[in-house]
Amino acid sequence: MSEQSSSPSTSRRSLLTAALAAPVAAVGVPLATAAPAAAAPVDGCQTVVDWTAVTPAAGITPEAGAPLQARVIRLAGTEFLQLRGTLTCSLTADATLGTLPSTIVPPKLTRGVVPRNNNQGINAIRVEANTARALKVYGPQTSNPVTWIQLDSFSSVLR
Repeated sequence: MSEQSSSPSTSRRSLLTAALAAPVAAVGVPLATAAPAAAAPVDGCQTVVDWTAVTPAAGITPEAGAPLQARVIRLAGTEFLQLRGTLTCSLTADATLGTLPSTIVPPKLTRGVVPRNNNQGINAIRVEANTARALKVYGPQTSNPVTWIQLDSFSSVLR
């Protein structure tokens, strides 16, 4: 039998149980059966434009099961452009990855860094979305070609 620490600790399970029991104690209704709130909170996460397909440029191929998509969310009053998808390519210079849908027009240049194939110790690349809705990539070189780009970590402030 192991010795227990003299400092108190709380398990995640007991915290979750307490959180789910709180509405029952407060109003007598279990959380799972409580009616939803009438309106979404202003400072919560809201979807402004849902996931929409991005038209890939020539030579850019989205992987099956990981299509190139974009959306806009609002979090605490700030709008973010988010991208997802995995692209295969053969890039040796700066290039256009695709065109954002007409429902997403960035009001300014927005950029982020995303993973790419590791080549010569370089494993990230800059991706930008401009006001013309072009999605561009910067950094490929003939001595360090890019063969795939993974966009799921792209989230950049729009406004």
